[in-house]
Amino acid sequence: MPINDGDEPVAPTKLPYWRIVADQAGITAEVANYEYQGSGTEDDPFLVQWIPNDPRNPMLFSQPTKWFITFMVSLTTLAVALLSSAYTGGIKEIIEEFQISQIVATLGVSLFVLGFAIGPLLWAGLSELFGRQYLFFGTYAVLTAFNAGAAGANSAATLLVLRFFAGAFGSSPLANSGGVIADIFPAAERGLAMALFAAAPFLGPVLGPIIGGFLGQAAGWRWVLGFLAAFSGTLWLLGTALVPETYAPYLLRQRAVKLSKMTGKCYVSKVERDQGKVSLAESFKTALSRPWILLFREPIVLLLSLYMAIIYGTLYMLFAAFPIVYQQERGWSQGVGGLAFLGVMVGMIFAIIYTIPENGRYQRVQANNDGFAPPETRLPPAMVGGVAIPIGLFWFAWTNQASVHWLASIAAGVPFGFGMVLLFLSVMNYLIDAYTIFAASVLAANSVIRSLFGAAFPLFTSYMYADLGTNWASSIPAFLALAQKRSWLGFANKTPLARRRNLNKLLPQKLRLKTTQAPMIHLTQADGGKGLGQ
Repeated sequence: MPINDGDEPVAPTKLPYWRIVADQAGITAEVANYEYQGSGTEDDPFLVQWIPNDPRNPMLFSQPTKWFITFMVSLTTLAVALLSSAYTGGIKEIIEEFQISQIVATLGVSLFVLGFAIGPLLWAGLSELFGRQYLFFGTYAVLTAFNAGAAGANSAATLLVLRFFAGAFGSSPLANSGGVIADIFPAAERGLAMALFAAAPFLGPVLGPIIGGFLGQAAGWRWVLGFLAAFSGTLWLLGTALVPETYAPYLLRQRAVKLSKMTGKCYVSKVERDQGKVSLAESFKTALSRPWILLFREPIVLLLSLYMAIIYGTLYMLFAAFPIVYQQERGWSQGVGGLAFLGVMVGMIFAIIYTIPENGRYQRVQANNDGFAPPETRLPPAMVGGVAIPIGLFWFAWTNQASVHWLASIAAGVPFGFGMVLLFLSVMNYLIDAYTIFAASVLAANSVIRSLFGAAFPLFTSYMYADLGTNWASSIPAFLALAQKRSWLGFANKTPLARRRNLNKLLPQKLRLKTTQAPMIHLTQADGGKGLGQ
């Protein structure tokens, strides 16, 4: 702590929030005068790291600031997911205006979600070079532009192409929002924040048909897409103005550059010095290759990704199935038909509530193990979710005929939504804890497979329901979820040994050491936040 002339402790400088957002270097008097390791020459530069009580260290942000950032990145993620499904509220009018088939019109959903599979491969790597804030600014601006263009499309081909690019650019929050939360919360505190974020990719698609259904029924499909453009544009402005950069290696790199300009001496980020400077070409190569390496050489990652992909694909299958069940067979309107997703939404809310005592359990395990909880500690909620999901799907499958009261089939969405969020949250936290140094690549791999299934499932839904009927067609994803549940139980007993053995084969010695230490890198607030940035 700085000392004044009277030898009395002086409180460290605090930065106003606007400066935290606008000034990524965050240089205060304490930062500028800190005695960094090195001599300031090109051969022996000063090594920039977080100083004690550093006001720009994301791990040391106040709790209100952390939760505001969490809310904003979760909202931007929810918005993108909502954009993917709200389109369904105008499909009937799109078919009539462009004289296309149901399957071609449904491509507007599938191509948007297909963009989710491609975008993360680029955005996760670019965030390491340019930070999360600039990436959000650029990609969300393009997302808004493509949404606006889609609202004015004069042909089906134009509409579908614009939807694909909107999904690709809009996927950046899916790739990086989880990283933002990991940037600002240590593992012990991350559970509740991740619960909010984990619900976003599922709440968005559930809310989409409700909003799109009523708006499409009242004003037409162009107003649906126009609303989506206005919504994403508003969040683009708010996110740019209110959400600061949180990626520590990038922040320290920016600080080193600014200190060098201010003093004329040589400063470099200690992280960059330890890991080596990465070029744009190398970053792209890593971003495009590492997710696939981890996916196909890490059976754990592959199994979890396939499990989540089937559940995610099932959710998007419902966007094509619910209009068949409730609008065609029961005669409901577009708007009222969208309300069928309320059961799924209620289940998701219950799942978020469930995470509160679950986070307490995780903290107790951590406290009983000298501050370290194995990644497998995150898995019990997935066990619960793995049971709830097939129950909900079988329930829906055999109560969705018109002869059964509508409430029975809608209520089936509660266990499905509950289990889906628990599974997603548990797996996301597990992957972040288990593969911290490669978390972005692992999550990108997971997102790619999940999005491919989400894009494919709606395309064959109408044919499946026509050929098999509503009962058996709805049962297929239930059987798939049940089969994955059995695989999951076998995996859960072997995961610590399998993960350790596979990492030993996959990674060089230096990276193995970093990975085994990774769960602890955020738990260093007592020493001034050192860890992620050092």
